[in-house]
Amino acid sequence: MLSPHEIATLMLLETNPSSENFDPGDLDALCERQLVLLEQLTSGYAHGRLTAQGRSVLRSVGRVH
Repeated sequence: MLSPHEIATLMLLETNPSSENFDPGDLDALCERQLVLLEQLTSGYAHGRLTAQGRSVLRSVGRVH
C-alpha cells in the first residue's frame, strides 16, 4: 500500500519530472515498487519518469485518463 506522500509524489512527478524537491524516501519507495524510474542527469539532478505501473496507480485514483 502506498502512503499519501508517495501518491502525491506520483501525481507531482507526472507534471514535474525534476526530482530535486521530492523526499528521497518517497522516491526510493516508488522505485522499489517499480512505479518510477530515476535517470541521473549530468547536472547532478535526477529526472523521474512514471512507469506503466505508476500510470496505472494514478488511473486507479482518478488522476490520469
